Amino acid sequence: MSDGPILTVDLDDWRAGGAAADRVCAAVDESLQQAGFLLVRGHGIDPALPTALRAAARSFFAMSTEVKGQYAVTVGGRGWIGPGMEANGYAEGTDTPPDLKETYNCGAQTPVGIPGVDDYWFAPDVWPAETPDLRGLFTDWTGQVKQLCDDLLALMAAALGFGPGANPFHGLAGNATWTSNINHYPAARVVGPPEPGQFRIGPHTDFGTVTVLDREPGAGGLQVYSDEGGWADAPFDPEALTINIGDLLEYWSGGRWPAGRHRVLPPHPDAPDEDLVSLIFFYELNHDAVVTPISPPLGRRRGLPPVVSGDFIRERLDAITVG
Repeated sequence: MSDGPILTVDLDDWRAGGAAADRVCAAVDESLQQAGFLLVRGHGIDPALPTALRAAARSFFAMSTEVKGQYAVTVGGRGWIGPGMEANGYAEGTDTPPDLKETYNCGAQTPVGIPGVDDYWFAPDVWPAETPDLRGLFTDWTGQVKQLCDDLLALMAAALGFGPGANPFHGLAGNATWTSNINHYPAARVVGPPEPGQFRIGPHTDFGTVTVLDREPGAGGLQVYSDEGGWADAPFDPEALTINIGDLLEYWSGGRWPAGRHRVLPPHPDAPDEDLVSLIFFYELNHDAVVTPISPPLGRRRGLPPVVSGDFIRERLDAITVG
């Protein structure tokens, strides 16, 4: 465990069962109520994989705009999302300058046979020929992290008192939608001084259930908001992954667990050469999963109607697209 609103848990303790598992569940509930964030050890991800994936991604991001433009897509697409395309602050209704980042992403490849659904949620991935290692490394990483996300949903259900046979997500995530981003935050010497109100990623919450973040710490790094402390630098543990919950899980919890509000600071003037790459996995549920919020006293809000996962998330994706 750790001090502050964001606690650290070890999945090996949870898997061990008994009193150790009970302590993990209590810490999960406490941390998610306080900030919507956790640090998770014992996650089982091969530590060599993110290192190799970052190296391949950096090779791609170092290429010219002309080369990268061959793989350009808009927000929600598969491929390269260039600078100026996204402003996450829009999700909170704030008219902010575009985020100071570029992204390469991929997504779930398990189509359901309905063209309108498959075109949006299961669009084919696009892989740059110039960096042939990227495809295999990215695919391996997302495969491992998806398994982790299913474990995290089971853990979160257990933290609310649902037994192994009563996990409410078991029937809702058999063919879950997901997107994985490799975010590149260029150095200050590349992007220049930020505009007023401009961030590497503006203040926002994620949209789905669980987000897994493998991050590089930096002066212009991740900050998390809590009612207790306001904005503060997110704690970093090189042996842990940073986990936060999104709007859909907040809704399912009946507001017990607020979605983790966060931002990535602009490049710091005292670190002009700081260049960061984050690996991010956004997990959701089946596109047609009906989410019925938990009622009080476990939940915090009464009268919330059921929502369909795909509709809920797509509305939020549309809101952050520049233009």
